[in-house]
Amino acid sequence: MTQPQRIAILGATGSVGRSALDVVRAIDGLEVFAISGRSQLDLLVQQAQEFKPNYVVAVDPSSAAKFDFQTSAEVLIGAEHLKTIACHEEVDTVLASIVGFAGLESALAAVQCGKRLALANKETLVVGGHLITAAAAASGSEILPVDSEHSAIFQAIGSGKRSEVKKILLTASGGPFLEFRADEMHGVTVEQALNHPTWEMGRKISVDSATMMNKALEIIEAKWLFDISPDQIEVVIHRQSLIHSMVTFADNSTMAQMSPPDMRLPIQYALTWPDRVAGPAVDFDFSVAQQFDFQPPDFDRFPALELGFEVARVGGSSGAVVNAANEAAVEAFLDRKLSFTDIVSACREVLEQHNFESHPTFEQLVAADRWARQEITKWITA
Repeated sequence: MTQPQRIAILGATGSVGRSALDVVRAIDGLEVFAISGRSQLDLLVQQAQEFKPNYVVAVDPSSAAKFDFQTSAEVLIGAEHLKTIACHEEVDTVLASIVGFAGLESALAAVQCGKRLALANKETLVVGGHLITAAAAASGSEILPVDSEHSAIFQAIGSGKRSEVKKILLTASGGPFLEFRADEMHGVTVEQALNHPTWEMGRKISVDSATMMNKALEIIEAKWLFDISPDQIEVVIHRQSLIHSMVTFADNSTMAQMSPPDMRLPIQYALTWPDRVAGPAVDFDFSVAQQFDFQPPDFDRFPALELGFEVARVGGSSGAVVNAANEAAVEAFLDRKLSFTDIVSACREVLEQHNFESHPTFEQLVAADRWARQEITKWITA
């Protein structure tokens, strides 16, 4: 690596955080300066005992109050300390892997303080893309994507000039219901939605993959990450999840980033960029026959996709509203209070009812988030 990196992993006990620590184990020059977690405090302490960070942030005070922290690290209790860690003078890179709207404030703080932001939290740009990109421009912060699709685009786009990009193609596995008929979608159970054919993910992200709301959010994220028009973004179904996304240039040459499904690779690339070093990600076995299939998505069966394009075009407060509505609707589905097909329907209805702000402040985004969640509650009980 060009130089050592001191990393703050915000969301260390989640799937991305755990994979990031696998990368740290494998690569010299990566030092864990701080970690945070909300509820899995046993795991958080185990991580602290192994990696010996300077700080451990326990986000939820009620959980922390009942816990005996056996670690030499300084323990900070409360979500307000995430911003402190994100801006700490000894931190080089902040890995933002806190799920949902909750990750926006600390990610924004990191960018405002000029840190390199390894961004796994897609909601940060979905909700506050205008704030994040403006802050990065002012501070000189680098934003490096950790999502496998956006990391692939970031890697492929380097094959040419930004001005030469014709379009980007976001690949999607299609989730567990790609072959379901529309009438079969109405009876989808929680267990079916959590059974992703390729990736092992958290419950919320698994449901987002099943509705393809994850791809809708990635459309919005791509707009901000790559400063590209939504009309230059396409979604293509690639069931094998081996090609993680593609970029087509002005001469109609298409560059793809390809690897076996392993989140450790995009995490590592964000942490070690601009270097490529040996790491824990698995290699392709080309001695075995591989198949690559592509097909267009069905916008009728997966209406979240069109919703994503609409929000990307409109911008403003719409991203905060759709994101919050989706988080609340998915939680209701997991609690068996809302049907699978009602998740996206509820999101669209809430979006159409909200008072649009073209350039919302952070405080207005917080208010929009709160309002949308309340509207979903009304939608469920109506």
